[in-house]
Amino acid sequence: MPLAIGLMSGTSCDGVSAALVEFHHRAFRVAAFRTDPYPAPVRALLQRAGELTAPQLAQVNILLGELLADSALQVLRAGRALHGARHSLASEDGAGSVGRVSLQRVAVVGSHGHTVYHGPRDPIPSTLELGDPSLIAERTGLPVVADFRMRDLAAGGEGAPLVPFFDQYFFGRGAARALQNIGGIANVAIVGRRVTPLAFDTGPGNGLMDTAARRITAGRQSFDSGGGLARQGRVDEAALKRLLAHPYFRRPPPKSTGPELFNASLLAEAFGRRWWRRGLDVLATVTYFTACTIADSYRRFVRAPIREVIVSGGGVKNRTLMAHLTRLLAPVPVYSIARYGLDPQAKEPVAFAFLALRAIQGRSNHLPHTTGARGPRPLGILVSA
Repeated sequence: MPLAIGLMSGTSCDGVSAALVEFHHRAFRVAAFRTDPYPAPVRALLQRAGELTAPQLAQVNILLGELLADSALQVLRAGRALHGARHSLASEDGAGSVGRVSLQRVAVVGSHGHTVYHGPRDPIPSTLELGDPSLIAERTGLPVVADFRMRDLAAGGEGAPLVPFFDQYFFGRGAARALQNIGGIANVAIVGRRVTPLAFDTGPGNGLMDTAARRITAGRQSFDSGGGLARQGRVDEAALKRLLAHPYFRRPPPKSTGPELFNASLLAEAFGRRWWRRGLDVLATVTYFTACTIADSYRRFVRAPIREVIVSGGGVKNRTLMAHLTRLLAPVPVYSIARYGLDPQAKEPVAFAFLALRAIQGRSNHLPHTTGARGPRPLGILVSA
């Protein structure tokens, strides 16, 4: 019944999410979870990562390694405090005890790192995740598995999405359902007992909305809290039509994407060079656009009738976005993953804790038919303690 730590830094550049998780067969329990926001200068660096020089990227790699290591240590401390208050963790289905929590049983840290570039369809397919794993191993004294995407890419895959392996393993035994994550980029996994798993990036998530919110508020807000700003604007139907014409949405899976496609340049193409002067109408349109791309991807590519949509990621907190999704996907119900006892922002670090455990066991930890890889591989590079 091993413990593992998962670390996630998403393309929304908001901070590091860390989870300490105990696994037992097909059950898991989160012993501790936290999100550590990035200091403003670090967030600013990550948001313009594409403009940085090689020396600057090298320095950011080290800086992020230190921040990831600190988050791992903080979640370990939180787990130790919880250990003192509670000596057993119930299994996910309530079927009994998963076992006594002992921090000496932490087997591995799984670190996704921070993706600064993802180009699986480039002439030379490539991806770059920063956050040096050697520093994490050195600071924590634990083995670290990182750089998960590259092995899938080397095997002919897209390198993403990777969380669907976790979705299939822990949520794939019931009726067909969609597990929709809305981080900086949005992705979905369709899993179920009689379903061949399907997974792909649906398109923009919080990242494009955050870009609009920052510029429209002149930096006063880094994101649209609760979707309150978007609710005050009006959807520009002409701009929406231009956004939805992006060729990515017509391309069938396997596919993945990132801020390389969905960024301020796309907003300029849809709304005009000084797009931010359109104010809250831009944010209203982009929020609706994000929901539309998710719903449209289901209509295009999902053949199995799904019982429900389970949403995770920071997008769950955007009530305007969730309301759009609920209307667009009706009559299929849309729920937060909190309904299943998991914090919406904890899912990805929990998943990478599990993928790291599989990696140190030498076992496959992706779904190659959803990424396009030639076959199953144990993804990730191990840095020993």
